[in-house]
Amino acid sequence: MTLIDKSSFAAIGHARIDADHEEFIALVNQLHTASNAEFPALFEQLQQHTTAHFERESQLMQQFAYPGAGEHNSEHQRVLHEFKQFKTQVDKGMLAFGRAFVRERLPQWFALHVSMMDTALVVFLNAQPKA
Repeated sequence: MTLIDKSSFAAIGHARIDADHEEFIALVNQLHTASNAEFPALFEQLQQHTTAHFERESQLMQQFAYPGAGEHNSEHQRVLHEFKQFKTQVDKGMLAFGRAFVRERLPQWFALHVSMMDTALVVFLNAQPKA
């Protein structure tokens, strides 16, 4: 059973961001079915992937002077803080906390973030003159 159905997320029109989103979905779904032995390493992989994805988006926002960058980056920092808190619990062997975060928090957050913030960013980026 998948936690996030990939087919429910259309590409938003930026190849790198779309690829990152596909990888995020795959990692969340792997975590959903991971054994207790596999879970900590996969959770760390998802955290690292998310951090790298946010850094790429932040670079694009800075490069193109995206007017919504402040709000978008604040949302990134908030989510990374949540990851850090839950990673601490996972590292202590309290996997139930990490599993709850993956199952109950990430799918809803991801759907909203992609549909609102990332879509708005990509619309802005795609409207910029091509160099």
